[in-house]
Amino acid sequence: MNRKLVFFYWVFFLFAKLLFAQVAKKKSHYQFSQQDILRGSITKERAWWDVVKYHLDIKINPSDSSIVGSNKITYQVVNEYNVLQIDLQEPLRITQVIQDGKPLSFKRKGNVFFIELQSKQEKGSLKEVSVFYNGKPKIAVNPPWDGGIVWKKDSNGKSFIASSCQGIGASVWWPNKDHLADEVESMDISVNVPFGLVGVSNGRFISLKPLNDGTITYNWQVLNPINNYGVNFTIGDYVSFSETYQGEKGNLDCSYYVLKPNLEKAKKQFKEVPRMLKAFEYWFGPYPFYEDGYKLVEVPYLGMEHQSAISYGNGFKNGYLGTDLSKTGWGLKFDFIIVHESGHEWFGNNITNKDSADMWIHESFTSYAESLFVEYYYGKQAGFDYVKGTRINITNDKPIIANYNVNDKGSSDMYFKGANMLHSLRQIVDNDDKWRTILRGLNTAFYHQTVTTKQIEDYLSKAVAIDLTSFFNQYLRDVRVPTLEFQIDKNKLKYRWVNCVSGFSMPLKVFINGEAYWINPNQKWKSQDFTIEKLQFKIDDNFYILESEIAN
Repeated sequence: MNRKLVFFYWVFFLFAKLLFAQVAKKKSHYQFSQQDILRGSITKERAWWDVVKYHLDIKINPSDSSIVGSNKITYQVVNEYNVLQIDLQEPLRITQVIQDGKPLSFKRKGNVFFIELQSKQEKGSLKEVSVFYNGKPKIAVNPPWDGGIVWKKDSNGKSFIASSCQGIGASVWWPNKDHLADEVESMDISVNVPFGLVGVSNGRFISLKPLNDGTITYNWQVLNPINNYGVNFTIGDYVSFSETYQGEKGNLDCSYYVLKPNLEKAKKQFKEVPRMLKAFEYWFGPYPFYEDGYKLVEVPYLGMEHQSAISYGNGFKNGYLGTDLSKTGWGLKFDFIIVHESGHEWFGNNITNKDSADMWIHESFTSYAESLFVEYYYGKQAGFDYVKGTRINITNDKPIIANYNVNDKGSSDMYFKGANMLHSLRQIVDNDDKWRTILRGLNTAFYHQTVTTKQIEDYLSKAVAIDLTSFFNQYLRDVRVPTLEFQIDKNKLKYRWVNCVSGFSMPLKVFINGEAYWINPNQKWKSQDFTIEKLQFKIDDNFYILESEIAN
């Protein structure tokens, strides 16, 4: 083939590649619908008001899988405006909206309702609006990942019903301001169910009221800020038992709700709860919701981190449905759902991401918490082995951080890759007491707050005293695993980072003939001479990296 022809093919190839990239970029941009934008962004109809309190009052009808209810919303006016966005997903419908005793008009746009307010919305004022709704909510396909409502029967033929809505959104079953950036400061929750069933929700049990129509209402109260997807209800033929945990902030009330046939199994398995609390209060600081207590509630699916009402469906066995996700054996030493979902009380419920694109803040820290639980009870090496063992589940399919303002979700690598990213960061800190101080400090600095990735990155960079910008760019925004390329020539070691983002820099612990050394590679070759005749080189495998040796 002559040079001109080769040149032509290369020009054509590059042009086609650029064209494909532009098309892919457009497809990526347009894959998000207007509904995604309305759900995932701070629209002008959301920005002008701050939610203060919800009173969610619902009646669950197992006979026809329907909900009838209302939500009284107390909000503060941040800026004067007269259109309020309330989210409620089809096929549910809002039937009436009332403010100051007057019915209001509203327009529906898919899963969004725009409510026209009549009274003046004065900046700084507190206002109330009551939203009434009904319908048959979406049935969960694969809860908790593809959520909605689960309508089942227990072994005795009694109704066993539960909500789960992470990802799909709380508006799949109740009307609210369905965006993570605005947490309600407190909630009252009333759950009306057929007589003979128990309706459990978040926070503390306040009262129950039997009604003449053969139903009974259970009233619950949440005193702390709560994210929307952390709100839930569960209905069943429950029995309950309780205990008091002596924690860092005093007495913590722990309550357990399980189906009647499972009482004895639960009393045995739920001994994991005080063990979990002891380990996580050591690592992360006090349980964040003493005022609301801690509950573990049996549900008809695997589990979920509903705030102060952890959903449990792990079959009263250790591991993840009896299996070890790390393949090390350590994963069978604890009940995965109790430990993981409860870990979200610190990372997810106490510290909540503002945008779903930053869900790694919830999942990476909580997945890493599993290894800290193992370490607390079985030793440092056991914890290290566990987190390294979970690397078999990493796919490196797409970045952990997703697209902002469109209700997008990143790779499932936010779990195991995120955990190993944090484990690598701990190696850089190289001081167990300091690392524990950093983790506890996060839960103090961002106590009951919604946060961005930048806030977490900045906090950790400052705490570690290293600019971690390229570190987080590598692990959160790129799919490649950084690779240490090295060459050994007699007593000389050469090394550099490859397969990484531009400017990537991370100190690395290595072993030269069994002795620990720290090196500081970047993307340019560095060399180091040793007074050792024959170098034996090993990288500390607690860092989540790859290695590539170049032969002489």
